[in-house]
Amino acid sequence: MSDMLPKTMTAIEIKAFGAPEALVAAHRPVPIAGAGELLVKVAAAGVNRPDVLQRQGLYNPPPGASDIPGLEIAGTVVGLGAGVAGWKPGDPVTALLAGGGYAEYAAAPSPQCLTVPKGLDMVEAAALPETFFTVWTNVFERGRLKAGESFLVHGGASGIGTTAIQLAKARGARVFASAGGAAKCQACEKLGAEKCVDYRSEDFVEALMKATGGKGVDVILDMVGGDYAAKNLKLLAPDGRVVQIAFLRGAKVEIDLAPLMLKRLTLTGSTLRARAVEEKGRIAAALLKEVWPLIEAGKVKPVIFKSFPLKDAAQAHRLMETNAHIGKIMLTV
Repeated sequence: MSDMLPKTMTAIEIKAFGAPEALVAAHRPVPIAGAGELLVKVAAAGVNRPDVLQRQGLYNPPPGASDIPGLEIAGTVVGLGAGVAGWKPGDPVTALLAGGGYAEYAAAPSPQCLTVPKGLDMVEAAALPETFFTVWTNVFERGRLKAGESFLVHGGASGIGTTAIQLAKARGARVFASAGGAAKCQACEKLGAEKCVDYRSEDFVEALMKATGGKGVDVILDMVGGDYAAKNLKLLAPDGRVVQIAFLRGAKVEIDLAPLMLKRLTLTGSTLRARAVEEKGRIAAALLKEVWPLIEAGKVKPVIFKSFPLKDAAQAHRLMETNAHIGKIMLTV
């Protein structure tokens, strides 16, 4: 198969850090599958907030990763590196990457590759890895969310938010969300949130204390940071957990630690991109076992807002920066 491959491909480069126009199509050598890797002919790639930060020069790829943006893809296996078992050329695949997704071909570590769930097309399959890996490891592993507990996700209409709402609901939790504007809140409630608080017009602590009869919520997934940090601690129920995965309103905060002690709270967080392949492989195996059956049963599905051709990556980033989207923004190759 590899003899038939072209030598070069179209990929999207970051010409210089800055505005979306910095993303330009360029010719790059087709990557070679290293030991333990699959070479994938990319059909679709997801656009994620870290890609925007990378383009702005605020989030460098980890050592050894491609400088091409793009953390998730779906496509067809066209090459196998040494030591890869369980895959063959022609297999449909979806994969989590440390970079390199905005291109016609990408090399992916085989532990981070998953079969495409039955019933999903390539665009939907490419929308899975970044958000599903993130939600699984943060909400269910770090946050230890269990059936019967209550859960709040901030940014409920984002790719992460729409995934977290559906997964928490499918696994038996009582789900709440916060989002900006009536349309986004409506979308969150349609996906399974019992109540979505419009942060533009309502205080989420007050609204959700009322909704939970003064008990508060058990687990919060937060990508906002800033002034939300203190409010989250106020809203958590005794033994509650807040998991921080981003900080759109700032990473440096001042908080009162008394509620942490009095209510025995846990404040934790994580990033995904820099973790070891083995660690990501472990998360992939958990998804295959716990989440892929829910997707194949139609209980959970990626929410796609809009797709752009690969060459229009700059437009996709512009859309992401407006925050007007509900769900995922995708690139098609």
